[in-house]
Amino acid sequence: MRSLVQIAAAAVLFAVPALADTLTVETARGPAEVPASPEKIAVFDLSAFDTLNALGVSVAGSVDKAYLGHLKDAHEKAEVVGSLFEPDFEAINAMQPDLIIVGSRSSEQLEPLSKFAPTIDMTVWGDDLLGLAKARIEAYGKLFDRADKASALSAELDEKLAKARETVAGKGKAMIVMTNGPKVSAYGKGSRFGWLHQALELPEAVETSSENSHGEAVSFEFIRDANPDWLLVIDRSVAIGAEGARADETLDNALVAETTAWKNGQVIYLNAADLYIAGGGARSIMNTLDLLIEGFNKPS
Repeated sequence: MRSLVQIAAAAVLFAVPALADTLTVETARGPAEVPASPEKIAVFDLSAFDTLNALGVSVAGSVDKAYLGHLKDAHEKAEVVGSLFEPDFEAINAMQPDLIIVGSRSSEQLEPLSKFAPTIDMTVWGDDLLGLAKARIEAYGKLFDRADKASALSAELDEKLAKARETVAGKGKAMIVMTNGPKVSAYGKGSRFGWLHQALELPEAVETSSENSHGEAVSFEFIRDANPDWLLVIDRSVAIGAEGARADETLDNALVAETTAWKNGQVIYLNAADLYIAGGGARSIMNTLDLLIEGFNKPS
């Protein structure tokens, strides 16, 4: 196996062409100069892949697993160039992409990947997830000369958000929980999933710590005492294809059964891959909003 240093040295000799036609786009690390309308791109972030796919942009190389059903066809056409965490530098060197996109789990790979091609960090993370998601749509529209499609996609997102906000209004307090086999964590307003509370103006059943990106580990007694009207459930094991108890099994116990949410059948199982793997992707966000609209409209 050739070392990264050897591969990078070869890459420097044969790659990173002079950027004759460039433009500036906003990234997670500020403005970045990139080649205009790059044709061959490698993407190490599935929220980026998701939004690019929604804009009709082809991805030449990506990670080893698609995770999201709606990306299956596009993913099968892309060459595998690593995982969400670790690039395959030899594959990247052989591909000679015009542009590489990293984000979230792969953001630490920006510097080593920059030795092979212009690389940008398009992470979508934090309190203003929807604002950042729309900023990325706009940036991709500019980068790939799809400004009209980007405007239409952003408007579609706004429309879906307004419908979801209207749907949940006045229907009670919610708690977001993520199961991981038998373990349960809760996510409040300031957490990675807190945008659901903030953007939808959906009241919290109880405040939880927002400092830990993995959520606040809670007990079933905690859930019972919080007594949410709605439980929004994310199953991490399903998202990553792991074995073990599923969310419906983990939550099916006497304590959770005492909550208003459980008694009234107001437990909404969200698509874990959309939220946990590709949170911030345009289609993933809208898929989540669709599930909430459907769930909150279902007769109890």
